[in-house]
Amino acid sequence: MAGHSHWANIKYKKAARDAKRGKAWSKCARAIIVAARTGGGDPAQNITLRYAIDDAKAVNMPRDTIENAIKKGTGDLEGVVYESTLYEGYGPAGVAVMMEILTDNRNRTAGEIRKIFERCGGNLGSTGCVAYLFSSKGQVFVAKSGAEEEKVMETALEAGAEDVTDEGETWQVLSEPTDFIAVRDALKAAGFTMESSGINMIPATTVQLDSHDAQKVLKLVEALEDHDDVQKVHANFDIPDDVLASLES
Repeated sequence: MAGHSHWANIKYKKAARDAKRGKAWSKCARAIIVAARTGGGDPAQNITLRYAIDDAKAVNMPRDTIENAIKKGTGDLEGVVYESTLYEGYGPAGVAVMMEILTDNRNRTAGEIRKIFERCGGNLGSTGCVAYLFSSKGQVFVAKSGAEEEKVMETALEAGAEDVTDEGETWQVLSEPTDFIAVRDALKAAGFTMESSGINMIPATTVQLDSHDAQKVLKLVEALEDHDDVQKVHANFDIPDDVLASLES
């Protein structure tokens, strides 16, 4: 999807800032706890846990902190019990928004998320209101420097990827979630530089935003990502290059 990578780049810049103040570590710990509680503490047998550990390593979470989170999930250490759920809603300009939530108090979280939407010109919706617009995919962004399209495509497709697209400064590689690790590791082994990677909800269609609406939507996304119970935010907006440049200037 042309333009969707721009938001991915914004997200990962935001993730880097979060890591500096420890917010990302807290969110990664929750994901590890829930994954270990649900599927066990062995990442070789629990792919969700492996994904969560990979995300934690990506933000330089200490090894002992990761291990303690696993132990809290398996019950070897006492910890808070978190519940996993999805919230859906609409942002400014009709942008569809999905949030992955881990909370120990669903009623409190729902009320707080609803207030964020209202404050930023959106509405928290009912279950299923926008989910049909998204598909879960493995997503890898490969830096174009030293990465020829033909070689990237050959490596990715042989490892199980579905598609490779040109996203400006990067190649976007999409796969089924079950093939994500194999595709990512194959690209890494081939020597390509990955700007970012993860399991994300990819929209079937996007809403192109002008500068005015882009500012409002990004304000909503940032507010949601700042909430402690929100693990990830997915949305179907597209910010054209010229608009993005004006926002970053």
